Amino acid sequence: MDDWKQRTGAGGRDLQHTKMMSGKAKEVTEIMMGIKEIQEIIPHRHPFLLIDCIEEVTPGEGAVGYKNVTYNEPWFAGHFPQEPVMPGVLIVEALAQVGAVAILSEEGNKGRTAYFGAINNAKFKKKVVPGDKLKLECHIIKRKGPVGIGSATATVDGKLAVSAELTFMIG
Repeated sequence: MDDWKQRTGAGGRDLQHTKMMSGKAKEVTEIMMGIKEIQEIIPHRHPFLLIDCIEEVTPGEGAVGYKNVTYNEPWFAGHFPQEPVMPGVLIVEALAQVGAVAILSEEGNKGRTAYFGAINNAKFKKKVVPGDKLKLECHIIKRKGPVGIGSATATVDGKLAVSAELTFMIG
């Protein structure tokens, strides 16, 4: 049995527990979802699938995932060969993919696609380089019909690398 299946129990999918989010007790599903399971939810594929795993998801409300940044990433050949740095726009895309997992895990959205509507208040605070483990969090803060906004942060070793508000549309 795969390691993530052992950690998450029967079928490797769900462990329900209650967690405090925004001062309220919320039911959270902790999972260790790998690339195969992520691809069942969002349409992204290599080389544009920018998340390696999802650790936790509350369908329709938020998710936490990770990207292990390696020197073999295709963008490092040109950004920048003498000092490899993960492009900020790709970090924002990775955040959006984590948000898409949260939105598209919701029963009514399964099989649909989440599209960018806007990127607001993006701030880039720290370089992300090969060897970093990027923690990606996106929490849905507003929704009206098929449109919503996610508050997203990317951190490395607990230090903020990127923050942004991401507007999405479900199609």
